[in-house]
Amino acid sequence: MGLLSFAIWLPILSGVALLAFGRDRNAPLVRWLALLAALASFAVTLPLIGGFDNATAAMQFVERADWIERFNVHYHLGIDGLSMWFIPLTAFITLIVVISAWEVITDRVNQYMGAFLILSGLMVGVFAALDGLLFYVFFEATLIPMYLIIGVWGGPRRVYAAFKFFLYTLAGSLLMLVALIFLYYKSGGSFDILTWHKLPLGISAQSYLFFAFFVAFAVKVPMWPVHTWLPDAHVEAPTGGSVVLAAIMLKLGCYGFLRFSLPIVPDASHKWAGFVIALSLVAVVYIGFVALVQQDMKKLVAYSSIVHMGFVTFGFFIFNELGVSGGLVQMISHGFVSAAMFLCIGVLYDRVHSREIAAYGGVVNTMPKFATFAVLFAMANCGLPGTAGFVGEWMVILGAVKTNFWLGLIAATTLIFGAAYTLWMVKRVYFGAVANDHVRALADLGAREFGMLALLAAAVLAMGLYPKPFTDAMHVSVDNLLKHVVVSKLPAP
Repeated sequence: MGLLSFAIWLPILSGVALLAFGRDRNAPLVRWLALLAALASFAVTLPLIGGFDNATAAMQFVERADWIERFNVHYHLGIDGLSMWFIPLTAFITLIVVISAWEVITDRVNQYMGAFLILSGLMVGVFAALDGLLFYVFFEATLIPMYLIIGVWGGPRRVYAAFKFFLYTLAGSLLMLVALIFLYYKSGGSFDILTWHKLPLGISAQSYLFFAFFVAFAVKVPMWPVHTWLPDAHVEAPTGGSVVLAAIMLKLGCYGFLRFSLPIVPDASHKWAGFVIALSLVAVVYIGFVALVQQDMKKLVAYSSIVHMGFVTFGFFIFNELGVSGGLVQMISHGFVSAAMFLCIGVLYDRVHSREIAAYGGVVNTMPKFATFAVLFAMANCGLPGTAGFVGEWMVILGAVKTNFWLGLIAATTLIFGAAYTLWMVKRVYFGAVANDHVRALADLGAREFGMLALLAAAVLAMGLYPKPFTDAMHVSVDNLLKHVVVSKLPAP
């Protein structure tokens, strides 16, 4: 077993082991064991950063073993600059989620912690898989723990939200399975994703494959108009569920475009790029207006996530280095910022048991430490220079202007809408006079809450002030991808 296998199976096996502690009287022990497992899982990913070679686009930390020999299916893992940073990000967010649930979750603690650890390993598997069938197994398996997290520990309409989440994402993925089987036979019986990148496919076959992949990944992102499951899932999910859903799970769809759509069907990607760009810009503008009228803080941040993911897909399909790299940076920064935003909402909900903006006002007067963190994360969500939220958006806008000035201008409106709906929420929740007795009775952050928000604040500022480690790691892989996409793969007549 190599580092990638440890990053996948350590949290999965730890999560399964926690299920043996079946009674909540064991909850204190379960919390400590979950924390140790999350810390170990994160520590395993750190050598991936230190040992990663930025100068090559080749797959690194490769592991390969026979799995289903009869069908030439392999347990094949590896990472490049497109996937490397998402593995430590996944482990880091899982660690934060375990800390955030320390005092909040009191029912079925072992199952809650186990579900998140198992989910963490499965998501790492998606980013590391280089075999098509292995990718599909990990991609679909992530639905099960998240379905349980929403359905068991969610809000009053949790069953409805869990079913909607599961059905939307499962239905979209079925077409991807058909595409994988087609590529398997077309390649002479191989599920190797890197082999599929070299297949000479006609434009008709590419178009069919493009839309099969597009449906699966667009639902997962989610892109407009197949986004309606996300606000419901976020509102009903527990805080940890919302954090992982926004910070990591949405990125699985975006990553799929880079690993499958662009390199396997480059001509169809060029042909239908305008369609994807149009849907992405609708998300940026229309969903921005939708976010402006939300009264529930979780719904507002959920719609904000749709806007940011629209920005990512827009960057990918303008086919230049700034756009694709900016989309990747945006995915990573959104992981930090969205996690922090949902955790801040969770801190308030744990005290007042309301997510309605109208239930608050003047929180800075009673929770000054918390309000400092919350406003910082809100500024990052707006794309304030010096924070992680700015870097990716700015790169995508520059890439868009390089391609077409008017596309860049429309995309830049996200900065205006983002500032509008985020600052409107900040003004009503945090500033002004104390609005009611609930706010007057609020207690500021405890040591545990302060620690988890401080970790995220450090990540947001570090990435915003010095993004070079992130862009350096992805630069060569992005260039290699774009060279591959630009060269037509249509067979000679």
